[in-house]
Amino acid sequence: MTIARHMITPCLWFDDQAEQAANLYCAVFPNSKITAISRYPDAGQEIHKRPAGSVMVVAFELDGQPFTALNGGPTFTFDEAVSFHVMCDTQADVDYYWNALIQNGGQEGPCGWLKDKFGLSWQVVPSAIPRMMADPDSRKSARVRNAFMKMKKLDLATIERAYAGQV
Repeated sequence: MTIARHMITPCLWFDDQAEQAANLYCAVFPNSKITAISRYPDAGQEIHKRPAGSVMVVAFELDGQPFTALNGGPTFTFDEAVSFHVMCDTQADVDYYWNALIQNGGQEGPCGWLKDKFGLSWQVVPSAIPRMMADPDSRKSARVRNAFMKMKKLDLATIERAYAGQV
């Protein structure tokens, strides 16, 4: 089985939810699919301590970006040191991804950040923000920053008004 076809593929460590997580992410993001599932063998159970036949690794793609999800046990958990950005062109996209990723036990965070029900951190961001933040007029970028720093889910219309100096 080929797990990774790209030189670099993020590997997400789960206790035992790799398949559930891959299914959720593939359902949320368009053009996504599970590409392979490998299972723990009988051999090595004294080391891996997993039932033979249980899911070990799930290879999947989110809009062509390969990922690996590993059921490695409870030793490691996610934290905010690693996260994924979801760049959105419209408020409808922001709303869709925010709601889909936070459902069933996720947690809101500041400035467009959230944790999904597995504890993985995401930032759902209007794609206009990087352009606004790079504006040579530092007053505009400061207004944008001040606007989104007060938000949980980002509101593109409010951020655009701040950029234009209308708030």
